[in-house]
Amino acid sequence: MTIAAVRTHRLSAPLHTPFVTALRRTTTVDTLVVEVIDGDGRSGFGEAPQVWQVTGASVAGAEACVRQMLAPLLIGRDADDLQAACALVRRAVVGNESAKAALDVALHDLAARRLGVPLVRLLGGTALRVPTDVTLAAGDAVDLAATAARRGAEGFTVLKLKVGTDARGDLDRVRAVRAAVGPDVRIRLDANQGWTPREAVRVIRAIEDAGLDVELVEQPVHRRDLDGLAWVSDRVDLPILADESVFDVRDLVEVIRRRAADMVNVKLAKCGGLQPARTLLDLAAAQGMGTIVGSMMEGPVGVGAAASLVAAYGTTAVSDLDAAWWLAWSPVAGGIRYEGASVLLPDAPGLGVTGLREAKIQTHA
Repeated sequence: MTIAAVRTHRLSAPLHTPFVTALRRTTTVDTLVVEVIDGDGRSGFGEAPQVWQVTGASVAGAEACVRQMLAPLLIGRDADDLQAACALVRRAVVGNESAKAALDVALHDLAARRLGVPLVRLLGGTALRVPTDVTLAAGDAVDLAATAARRGAEGFTVLKLKVGTDARGDLDRVRAVRAAVGPDVRIRLDANQGWTPREAVRVIRAIEDAGLDVELVEQPVHRRDLDGLAWVSDRVDLPILADESVFDVRDLVEVIRRRAADMVNVKLAKCGGLQPARTLLDLAAAQGMGTIVGSMMEGPVGVGAAASLVAAYGTTAVSDLDAAWWLAWSPVAGGIRYEGASVLLPDAPGLGVTGLREAKIQTHA
């Protein structure tokens, strides 16, 4: 059975709450869903989120890459030859990791559907429930404390607090959130590259001295400043998690070589899909680094793939899979759903996505 068609769908869906970080503010998920169809009419889905400030990927750019370069390579190929097809996608173009990730996931989804098993089983796992943190968008101390209390009441036990927009006020923000949720909720920080190395050390040491029981600090400095990242890691006790500094294996090797971070955040849209993500997780584990799997601001297709990876491979800390939770409504039928602080994977073939809902969708064959 061969791959008969590749379609692209531009999706835009609103968030129920604005998502604000040190890098950006957004009120929508804008993403490209890629659909790979076999000769029997089965479809596998993947997703390329638009994240200008992190990956540089746009919906238009990912669509052009898929339609002009990647799709023509796949049409007519054996739909069951998963490894070869994914390798072909990886080699076809330089960069464009989000587009590659969308096709990599779509090919995995189609393979699982053809076998009649959930994607997590294709990846070697069985769990259908995956814990996640939830992000507290950047804001002032009063608003953050109120939001943290609501999220705790909703059942979330791991809160990711966005900092890095104002180093002088970050200690007060963390203090306010800790006071609002009490001692039983874990708090992790994500500066999204917002601090200088000196600011990072000053803020993190102040948090340590205040006994605020923070779990980890994610990407405190600019992604290219590995010397600065290593300088921070060497001067604080809290674990440092590299995110934007690690897109691919070469990046992770350099972080390991410099001892620049204690942990790594693996994201499909950064590294190019499930196969590269597994390589990164294996390398991190072999080097004794902590791991989580994260998500960009993407929908249920991308988060479902990331959650399936976590369910099959595991991570050393609770992963960051709340992106689709922010949606006011789901732009897809089927797929994952949220229950408290868990992502629930469907017990259905592949990702369990049965189609796209009527929304702001533009489809191209």
